[in-house]
Amino acid sequence: MTPVEGIRRPAWAEISLSALRHNVLALRSVLGPTQICGVVKANGYGHGAVLAASTLVDSGVAGLAVAIVDEGVELRDAGITAPILLLAETPADTVGDALDNTLTLTIGSLDGARAAAAAARERGGRHPVHVKLDTGMHRMGADLATAIKILDILSDCPTLVIEGFYSHFPVADSPATADQEFSLNQIAAFDAFVTAAAARGVVAPVLHLANSAAALSLPTSRRSMARIGLSLYGHLPEPSYVTALEEQGLSLRPALSLHAQVTAVRQLPAGERASYGRRRALPGPSTVATVPFGYADGYPRRLFDAGAEVLINGRRHPLAGAVTMDQLVIDCGDASIQVGDEVVLLGRQGDEEITAEMWAHWADTITWEILCGIGARVPRVAVG
Repeated sequence: MTPVEGIRRPAWAEISLSALRHNVLALRSVLGPTQICGVVKANGYGHGAVLAASTLVDSGVAGLAVAIVDEGVELRDAGITAPILLLAETPADTVGDALDNTLTLTIGSLDGARAAAAAARERGGRHPVHVKLDTGMHRMGADLATAIKILDILSDCPTLVIEGFYSHFPVADSPATADQEFSLNQIAAFDAFVTAAAARGVVAPVLHLANSAAALSLPTSRRSMARIGLSLYGHLPEPSYVTALEEQGLSLRPALSLHAQVTAVRQLPAGERASYGRRRALPGPSTVATVPFGYADGYPRRLFDAGAEVLINGRRHPLAGAVTMDQLVIDCGDASIQVGDEVVLLGRQGDEEITAEMWAHWADTITWEILCGIGARVPRVAVG
């Protein structure tokens, strides 16, 4: 069942299609001949999977990637025909569903290879697969010796096509010397596997190592394709990359902003304490505004303790009390606020801006978690 969207509540996310298109063009300029696989797992990093995927495909990405079969099926049901890679090895009992929806399997174990071969033989035709090598992430994928055995199983199945080899970096976004050396060692291990596979007569036309961080900071990781997620949505995995892009005359644009409208206004004297726990006394007489957005919508509770702010009429205002499931209360001080005034929770209003990176700092987390945490009931509205 599709989650209910709050279309009858004045709170929404705006997804800038022009920003997504801009980011694809900027990243293609950086990557040169390396094609982009647009990662749209986790509801398109919170941007809406179908909306993001269709825009990315129209903007020139070579294919898409998701985490689970259901995410791929959602895109197929929406009419998206681009190649879709499953980034996790599919359980044996759902391999058939993946193949029936023309999803490209990741193979990272002997059991996974056997399950894929059995399902492919049963269906006939030709089904592409990508073999994932574990070069140091130690989460998924096969070591070199096991990967060679996987190639033997896959090669013996006439209905499977070994289309790609890939691996993943755990610390490509770290500028530390030891971490950079670790990433370079991963590249060397991957190259050793590609060479060993070729010696056995297996040459995969699609090779991909780079995620957003590696694509921007490790040019030697760029092969025929790069799996780009966060950066397509206008965010960088490491702040220093801003300078690197600017030196090339490039920049990225955040595609998502969060908006709401004030639903109630009250005048409270100094010392009053709003919301659960009565945790903060108003420092002075204040206009307190209620905003229909809460932790169920992806606004982390700890943002209150961290001093988070929202934008109303181009001014920054702090929270007056604890974040609740469905609503926020905002200390607007002496500002003139009315029911219906627009509130920007993430994004720009006038000369002020609140970014996902600010939320991540306030919440002591990462930008990925902030974006992916935006609730399903928040409608995604396409703009631009």
